[in-house]
Amino acid sequence: MIKPLAAILLLLSTSAFAAPTPAPAALAPLLASIQQRLAVADQVALSKWDSGKAVEDRPREHDVIVGATIMANNFKVPAELVEPFFSAQIEANKLVQYARLAEWHLQGKAPDSPRPDLAGEIRPKLDELQKALLKELADFAPYRQQALCPVWLAAANRQATQDPLRYLALTRATAPLCGAKA
Repeated sequence: MIKPLAAILLLLSTSAFAAPTPAPAALAPLLASIQQRLAVADQVALSKWDSGKAVEDRPREHDVIVGATIMANNFKVPAELVEPFFSAQIEANKLVQYARLAEWHLQGKAPDSPRPDLAGEIRPKLDELQKALLKELADFAPYRQQALCPVWLAAANRQATQDPLRYLALTRATAPLCGAKA
């Protein structure tokens, strides 16, 4: 009886059954900035509700990606990573905006909350977040090829929120972070 128990204990103590390697420290600040950017989506949606403007703004989206691509070299982020990453940020942000606008249309009104100016307040905040995201993306880049990268992201995204919309948006925003060589 003791020998089978010892064999089981030996098996359980091997690296095959050990807890996975924890996510690198560089992931937490990157996810925090991505979440901050997603939080701004509610303010953008309020602005679009009030102005009647469309969520889709291709010229602005293009400008964001071009601006990030130009700044990428300063942060030592490979240019080929910038476009997919910032496209994902934009798409995730629009996902939140569309969902919020749909909710408000069903309710017949938007929330009574302060309305920051899109051009004067919201976009400068997004521009500052862009710099933080570039720095943090550079810090995380060495871990992108790790086999556990998708596991780290899935766990971090699940831990970040219980809100299904935020989880979906966060999953979309982090999609380009693992696997692709840059």
